[in-house]
Amino acid sequence: MSKQLREDVVRKGYVLPGLPHLLLAADQNPGWQKVRQAFQKVREDLESSDIDVIVVYSTFWPSVIGHQIQAREEPEWVHVDDQFHALGSIPYKMEIDSEFARELDRSCKDRKLHSRLIDYEGFPIDTGSVVVQQLINKDNRWPMVIVSSNVYADRAETVVYGKAVRDALEKQGKKAAAIVVSSLSNRMHTTHVDPKDDHFSSKKDHEWNLKYLEFLKEGRLEDVSQLSRQFHREARVPKVTAFKPFWWLSAVMGQNNLYAGEVYEYQPVMGTGAAVIGLTPANKAARDLEFDEDDPEAFAGERGVLGSNEDMSDSSGSDNPFSGANI
Repeated sequence: MSKQLREDVVRKGYVLPGLPHLLLAADQNPGWQKVRQAFQKVREDLESSDIDVIVVYSTFWPSVIGHQIQAREEPEWVHVDDQFHALGSIPYKMEIDSEFARELDRSCKDRKLHSRLIDYEGFPIDTGSVVVQQLINKDNRWPMVIVSSNVYADRAETVVYGKAVRDALEKQGKKAAAIVVSSLSNRMHTTHVDPKDDHFSSKKDHEWNLKYLEFLKEGRLEDVSQLSRQFHREARVPKVTAFKPFWWLSAVMGQNNLYAGEVYEYQPVMGTGAAVIGLTPANKAARDLEFDEDDPEAFAGERGVLGSNEDMSDSSGSDNPFSGANI
């Protein structure tokens, strides 16, 4: 893939946390406040990136049958998080690039994916997407498109999903920032912890987060994509989800290590690993490694349907250890 193509299509990639504490209760913990302040650095990056659209892959939005794409032009509502409703309400109004959403739907179908558009008043946009929009794009300077995280998608399907996003961008000649809304480690506290005393759920989670962040600082996006299954086994709630955000992000941006990485902030939020990470296409790869996983161009169906329970835990679930979708 040429450097020119990569620059023209995807200018920036980000991994952003989405728990509502960062928007509604950041003043309760100095670390939470630092993460919130890092969102302002992302906003400044976007202002200098000459982008046309923000594409958001939210692990807070699960879909069961195929992939959902938000296409409502101006969704407006008042959001209350289903787990942390005591934090309060979030009024929001978004601008969605419905033309791009429809192009993406066609691109998904061209690659044999099952997708559908969401275009009706009152659809409950997820917490992560609302939090990120409020912190980096509240004024709707850039239109957005939000896509779901399929509960049962394996790596092959998720990679093809990311490639469909690239297809749609190239067809419309649009420049984009690709954003994943997800934590790194996702184990929350299981007993009450005062916000001012928040900490990582375990030392092991913290150590694995640091290793992942080390790779991302070096721009090794495809390396962390290849390590997603191992990271999931070591630092995330077991049998909840394959850690698929980096599969998607790598496929959207380009499956290589040709990036300049920056970690703007990293702190515990309710025990999880909340990191604000930026990736910019670069001329030189951090590492030139041979990758082991396959590189599908179209989705040919779930291959692990008749596999063991362990196999299924690698390819199913959402990103919420409590209700099926979150962080």
